[in-house]
Amino acid sequence: MLIPSFFSQFTPTSFVIETDTELVGFLLGFLSQTREDEAYVRFAGVHPDFRRLGLGRRLYERFFAAARMHERAWVCSITAPGNRLAIAFHLRMGFVPERGNGAVDGLPVRFDYAGKGGHRVVFHRRVAPDAWPAAPTPRSVASTGGETPLAVTELIDCA
Repeated sequence: MLIPSFFSQFTPTSFVIETDTELVGFLLGFLSQTREDEAYVRFAGVHPDFRRLGLGRRLYERFFAAARMHERAWVCSITAPGNRLAIAFHLRMGFVPERGNGAVDGLPVRFDYAGKGGHRVVFHRRVAPDAWPAAPTPRSVASTGGETPLAVTELIDCA
């Protein structure tokens, strides 16, 4: 569920793309409070009529830049194992799935990652220059957790 107040709480790391009349894409992310080398994408989406135009890539690239600006070496994101579009998108964006405690359709999955029955594929992508740390911090506890069409305005920060 997308809660508008999250955008005011995570302004430096949350972005929207809109036309003159509607929201067509968003990314809500934050800097991890537990892992000082990570940033986390909590929600992201693009309106179905605006997919395959590069908007998701633009949102993620903007988030990667914000993560680097805050000296975060890694970006983490999760999705349900049945969400093939999100899995394909993350793989195209250079994310690598973490080892799981099981597999679904050959992909590593963390069973019950988001509570009982909340199985998730956990992805990481390095966004830092090579001089930064080489590996994400180990996880000891499961957490819960194209081009732009002319009609779309520029990517804007959620201020």
